[in-house]
Amino acid sequence: MITSAPNIDSIEYPFPAKPAVLSDAEKADYKARIKQLLIEQDAVLVAHYYTDPEIQALAEETGGCVSDSLEMARFGRDHPAKKLIVAGVKFMGETSKILSPEKTVLMPTLEATCSLDIGCPIDKFSEFCDAHPDHTVVVYANTSAAVKARADWVVTSSIALEIVEHLDAEGKKIIWGPDRHLGSYIAKETGADMLMWQGDCIVHDEFKAKALRELKIQHPNAAILVHPESPANVVALADAVGSTSQLIKAAQTMANQEFIVATDRGIFYKMQQAAPGKTLIEAPTGGNGATCKSCAHCPWMAMNGLQAIEASLSAEDKTQHEVFVDDALRDEALIPLNRMLDFAKTLNMKVKGNA
Repeated sequence: MITSAPNIDSIEYPFPAKPAVLSDAEKADYKARIKQLLIEQDAVLVAHYYTDPEIQALAEETGGCVSDSLEMARFGRDHPAKKLIVAGVKFMGETSKILSPEKTVLMPTLEATCSLDIGCPIDKFSEFCDAHPDHTVVVYANTSAAVKARADWVVTSSIALEIVEHLDAEGKKIIWGPDRHLGSYIAKETGADMLMWQGDCIVHDEFKAKALRELKIQHPNAAILVHPESPANVVALADAVGSTSQLIKAAQTMANQEFIVATDRGIFYKMQQAAPGKTLIEAPTGGNGATCKSCAHCPWMAMNGLQAIEASLSAEDKTQHEVFVDDALRDEALIPLNRMLDFAKTLNMKVKGNA
């Protein structure tokens, strides 16, 4: 059973300006400078799947990693570097700080945010949870440290189904936040009693079923890969539904030579590595004559440019770059996060795959 939380006030997303276009020579200079600064400052660069391919390549070239937000944080925790440079959005920097409180965590800009985070403010969400004290609170990892601290469970898209099935088997009613599409997908798959917070990812929310069907006609042999943060009518067309890492695995293992991919196009960098020679096609984010806000690429992820990364390392004033999480808040956020990780161990499952 699915019931919905009331919509919060209309949200005005603060869409950022795109980074300045750099010449090849400027790019080479920034990359060389970043590599030197990483060495000098005992730092490592971790980048999300949705950042620009040149940022993902730079992370790999310098001994960092490219992954989902939880794996980025775990990599940073386990890496010997004293400083982490997190190329992603703010909640990812917070997750890294939660797992590595003793390390300095920097971001190219703290203004890089997420529509799921913006759409789930802690005051409104807490008020809603307080109004339903008989519900178990389950939140997606794509949330602020404060929202995680308010939750009973934190989940990624790779383990959300298993955890909700577990809670449903115990007779628990669930508050789910913030992504309504992912929550609805899980509710449909599990039959759990879920009260849904009404947030969404602007990238995945814009994929269009009608246009996707038309694209499939043009590419009849292509498999459709869909992230479950997408609308239900888009998910219904999928040949494979899964987290970011699960979609990469699908492209690698499925026999198809063409794939229509309904997630942020930043994934193409790692997907092409995993499935060389296969053709990847962006799923449509607008119908005929329609416009799109994200056009299949998160505008805040795009803020992680070479100039911003260099600035996070070279700036004397780190105010616009360093991530802090209050110790008490960190301790509270670790409880539901560790609950998920401990549950994963009982399934002998490695948790990956939030957006």
